[in-house]
Amino acid sequence: MKQYVVDAFTDHVFSGNPAAVCIMDGWISDELMLAVAKENNLSETAFAVKEEEGYRLRWFTPGGEIDLCGHATLAAASVIMNHYEPDLLEIRFRTMGGILAVKKTEEKAGDMLYEMDFPAYSLKPAEITSEIAEAVGAEPVEVYAGRDLLCVFSDEEMVRNLKPDPERMKRLEGLLLHATAKGREYDCVSRSFAPKLGVTEDPVCGSGHCHIIPYWAEKSGKDRFIAYQASERGGTLYCRMEGGRVKLAGKAALYSVAEIL
Repeated sequence: MKQYVVDAFTDHVFSGNPAAVCIMDGWISDELMLAVAKENNLSETAFAVKEEEGYRLRWFTPGGEIDLCGHATLAAASVIMNHYEPDLLEIRFRTMGGILAVKKTEEKAGDMLYEMDFPAYSLKPAEITSEIAEAVGAEPVEVYAGRDLLCVFSDEEMVRNLKPDPERMKRLEGLLLHATAKGREYDCVSRSFAPKLGVTEDPVCGSGHCHIIPYWAEKSGKDRFIAYQASERGGTLYCRMEGGRVKLAGKAALYSVAEIL
């Protein structure tokens, strides 16, 4: 089985968020997909099988299957559009998170952007508790709950300098935890943590921005954002709100092609 590793939300390797991608003729067992994901030890491994209309796509973290993942969707689209069906300009994935469309567009500089159409999570205000502050390593000014927990901070440097406690995070509500603040060079900056899924920090989280972008759109009245994920690897997302959907665009860099024996 051939496997690609793609750095998503970046134009060069060793940055962005690496995802493994396996395009298969048919499905292998869930147990084997999870074993491959654990062996890769990346935040996500994507598995895709071609159907009559588009592809079926599933994502596995080392901790199990997940219902929505941005960077591995971008990575899968880039692999299919460059190595399997190079004439495709748009692809539709059937996923646990619904039908996800990805369009390939070319920038003026000649770089390819992959724009994904994702659902926006609805956010409900949550209490700022001492448990949250101790888990994250600083006290947020606002907290919201969707699928994940979203913590808003008053200053970009607070987000960049967070030293969270993964074990404490596991006891909080929400699947992942995202920290965000208004940026200086970017519209917003963020970091994403997923210790419940075996991922201490997700380098660049697409599904996290389905929480982050709706928040900033509501606060600012804007619908277009350039977002930066301030992890050690870093990554840039070009985002816009469109109704109840979030458009997430980014670049992709192929790191490796391997054969799984």
